[in-house]
Formats: sequence, C-alpha cells, structure tokens
Amino acid sequence: MKSKKEKEKRLKILAMLISVFLVGLAVVGYSLYQKQQKTANAEYISYKEYRELLEKGDINTVSYSAYDDFMYITLHNEKTREMDIKERQKYEAPQDEIKKVIFPAGEDFRKELAEKDVLVYQTRNSGITAGSIGSMLFNIVLIVIMFKIITNMIPKTGNAVSEAIPEDINVSFDDVIGHDEVKKDLKLLVKQMKAGGEDFCEMTRGILFEGSAGTGKTMLAKAMAKEAKWGFISVNSSSLIQLYVGLGAKRVREAFARARESAPCILFFDEIDAIGAKRGSTRGTSENDQTINALLAEMDGFNDRGEILVIAATNRADDLDPALTRAGRFDRKIKIEAPNRWETRKELFDLYLKKSKKKADKNVDTASLAKQTVGFSGADISAVCREASMTAIGKDHSSITQEDLEEAIDKIVFKGNRSGKEEEGDAMKIVAYHEAGHAVMNMLTDTPVARISVMGMTSGVGGAVFQADDNTVFSTKESVEKNVMVYYAGRVSEEIKFGKDKITDGAHNDITKATELIRAYVTKFGFDDETGLVDFEVLARANINAEGLITQKVIELSKEFHSKAVEMLRDNYDKVEVLANKLLEVKTLSGEEMQELLKVKEETKI
Repeated sequence: MKSKKEKEKRLKILAMLISVFLVGLAVVGYSLYQKQQKTANAEYISYKEYRELLEKGDINTVSYSAYDDFMYITLHNEKTREMDIKERQKYEAPQDEIKKVIFPAGEDFRKELAEKDVLVYQTRNSGITAGSIGSMLFNIVLIVIMFKIITNMIPKTGNAVSEAIPEDINVSFDDVIGHDEVKKDLKLLVKQMKAGGEDFCEMTRGILFEGSAGTGKTMLAKAMAKEAKWGFISVNSSSLIQLYVGLGAKRVREAFARARESAPCILFFDEIDAIGAKRGSTRGTSENDQTINALLAEMDGFNDRGEILVIAATNRADDLDPALTRAGRFDRKIKIEAPNRWETRKELFDLYLKKSKKKADKNVDTASLAKQTVGFSGADISAVCREASMTAIGKDHSSITQEDLEEAIDKIVFKGNRSGKEEEGDAMKIVAYHEAGHAVMNMLTDTPVARISVMGMTSGVGGAVFQADDNTVFSTKESVEKNVMVYYAGRVSEEIKFGKDKITDGAHNDITKATELIRAYVTKFGFDDETGLVDFEVLARANINAEGLITQKVIELSKEFHSKAVEMLRDNYDKVEVLANKLLEVKTLSGEEMQELLKVKEETKI
C-alpha cells in the first residue's frame, strides 16, 4: 500500500512539472505570437517608398527571412535617434512605426543597410512561424485548463474513499469503552479473520452496525481491522451519490476493486442508508437504484471477492432495501447503542478527561456526571470534556472543575452558553416551577433524578431534569403511563401555580414526546383495552385507514393521563413550592440534595 501511495505522489509531482513546463512554453509562445501579429498587421509600403526612407536615414531596423517574400522595417523617431545600439536593440516599436515591404534579396542588400546604420535581424525559420507555435501552445494550455475545471466539477472517488494500513490505525478493542457483549462476538470474528482459509469462508461476509450517531460504530470496525492486522478502507456513502447518472455505481465497483487490491481488508460503508434506501421509496431515485444494484452484485460475488469483510453502519436500518439485509449479504445485524449504564459513562468521562491537555481537578466526581448524562453517546461525552476544557481556559482555571463540566453539559442540553446577566424574575420563576413539577413527578413515580437545573442561557432561560438510568429491560403499561405523566408534569405545575390563562409554550417538547409515547401505547404496544392487541402499522401497510380511531383514542388517553398528573401533583404541591424556591436561590441541585430537601415518603408514591 505504501508503494502505491509513493507512486501516486510521484505521478502528481510529474504532472505538476509538466504543467509548469507547458505554461512556460505557452507564455513564451504567446509572446512570440503577439510580436508576429504586430508585424502581420503592419502597413504595406512600396519598394520605392522604402528606398526614399532609407536614403533619408529614417529606417531604424529591418527584419527578414530567406523563406519570406516580405521584410519588416521600423522607423526612427525622436527617441531612437538619440539611442545607442544596445538601447535600440531593446526598443519595441509601436504598431504605426512598423512597415511591410517586398524583400529585394540582392547581394548588396545587407551592405547598404550597414552603411545607413540600420539594425538588421534575420530569422531562420521554416513555414511554421513562432506565432503559430505560440498560438498552438496557448490553445493546448487552454484545453488542459478547461479539462481540469470540468473534471474538478465531478467529485472524485478519492473524496469518498480513504484507506489505512493496520499500523496507521490507532484504535483497538481496549480503546472502545462499553459494548462488552458486542466486542465478545467481534473478537470471535477477528479470530476467524486471522485464521483465514476455510475459517474465514465459514464466517459471515457482511455485518450491519445499527445505532445512533456517535455510539462507536466506526471505532469498532477500525478496532477489528487493527486486531486482525487487516487493511481498512472506509467509504462515505453519502459522497457516492451525485448529480451524474451512473457515477455512484461506478464508485461502488471502484471501492470493491480497491479492496481486492488491498486484501485482506475490511471495506466499511458509513451511512449506508444514503445508497441503500428501499427501491421505489420516496427516498429512492434512478441513480440510487443503479448504485444499490451495483452494491448487491458486488456483495454476491463471494468467490471473486477474496478476503474482504464488508461492514456497513446506519442509524436508519428500517429504510434499507430488504435485498441488502437478506441472508448472504448484510445478514448479521449488531445494535450499537449509547451506554445505558452510568458506570460505562463514568469510564468514558475518565478516559476523555485523561486524554485532555487540560487536566481535571482531583475533586471532579465523574460518577455524578455519568448519572446526569443519560442517553449521551461516547461522542457526546467527548464533546462535553472538550467544551469543559475550553470553559476552564476561558475562566483561567488551572484545571477542569466540576462546575466547568456541568456547564459544558448545560451548553449541550440548552444549546447555548450560561448568561452572565441576571435574568428576568418572571421568566426564571416560570422555569423553576415547570422543572420542579417534572422533578417531583419523577420522584413520586419512582424515577431517580440525577440533577435539576435552571439557568439563564444566551438561548434564553432554560431548565432540565436529568434522570438517572432506567435499567429495566421492558417497558410495562404502568411505566409508560408514568412517563407520560412525567412529561405532562411541567405544564401541570404551571397550571396550578399561575392558572390556565398564564401557561407558556415551554412544554411544547414535552407534549411532542408524550404524544409519541401515547400513540405507541395504542398502535404498537397493545396497552389500550378498547383498541386491543392490534398493530396499526400493519393495517396501514394493507391500506386500511384507522387514523380517525387512533387520533380519537390518543386524545382520550392524553386527557386521562393529564387529569391523573393534575390530581397527583396538586396533592404534593408543597414539595413543588419548596423545590422551586430553592432552585430560584441556587439554580442547580443534585439528586441527593433534592431528596434530602423534599424527604419524599413512600406513601406519597404511586
């Protein structure tokens, strides 16, 4: 692989040298061409006029060629009459001083000119003139430039495909935090990859990593290549699809051809849904269909593919064409999710803080940070640590503090920076009661809280309740109902405190999440007694329209859960008052501080 890169480098240098040479020739040629044009456009005079000018001493230079019927003269002016020979040789005459006259070709021609102090130039050329050479070279360079512009408009495969040898990969399984069960399976595959031969032929040849962004899909693929000592070719699928028809399919074939040259290797397609969307769907196009057909054809060629393991990553597996995920292609699907245990997130915080150039303070509690970042991926935690480092530098801290890290978390959650000014009292009060409603409902429904915060941000006054991990495997009917009530609790708190006419739009995101959950309660989970155990998506695929029934049921359940939330929170509103007032004072509270403050008793819970 290295020799191939060196060869490409040499070819680039050679191309650059040739380009410089051509440009140089073009400049010289064009200069000669300009001079030729100047003489070609010269005024014609008779031989008699020429003799008169010569006798008067008005001719400065004569230029002729033995192959030409004409010669070109330049006339003296006030400047040239005062010049010496060297100055006259450098002088370029304007167009009106150049004349064209028939060439006499007599034996005494040059002698006569010398006697009259005329500078004589004889050009030794054939029928091809310097002007024509310059014109030809200039046109060649123009063609090369136009070709370069056109080819640059077409995105090259190199922009979409990158290649690395095992020595260049700096990720191993030890660097991937969490995903222990997944790594166990992948290590078995690596063992088969190392063995090669029949062991490799028996293993799956296509793996699909499915998971949200930043969960470590690419890292795991690189770690496999590193552990197996295989090459790694990465393809950005979204860069394969372009305006030009057939280009995507061509690039897929080129990627597999490149993989065969580098085998054994892993061929990794990132964002595979960009080229693998279901054919005939709204996302599909004719170009998309050609590309996916090329991919399917390559995936089928097991005998010709050699030692190539194809891995694809997506966060939209449901959008993929069924032909891609059938047996024999991407038939092994591995779910890569954000860490669902706070212990794993703690390891990630420890890792990225250790890697940070700005060291963390010894009093930083990464366990507390891990508990308040439920749903954060490894990439999110890395971003938090980088942002905390910048915050520490901005505040001239000698090390990264707990406050810096929590402020970095708030920046990501609230999508803004903490504001240095004192916020409007009414806005902060509304947010405090809203978030206190969420927090109290969390505690009343046995949902642990890691931190609650209300902050003045550059994006506005913001608040959030950071829930702790829910380690349950299944969602029960009761737990779904509780979650809906938690979503509604912020708005309910506003209603109780300020009245229905003074509620705000701050609950819009809560309402969206609650509606999605209630719809799933009816259409997927079969939790509603009236609609029964029916998957309404199956009916929709069969063109059976039940939207009216679903909508009516979602509205009824929404009102029911809202009423329960109102009743429950009203009975415990003294706790909301205590918590809201404390938040207005200190802005943020840990889960332990909140529990101590409220001292929630068992009999108040559902």
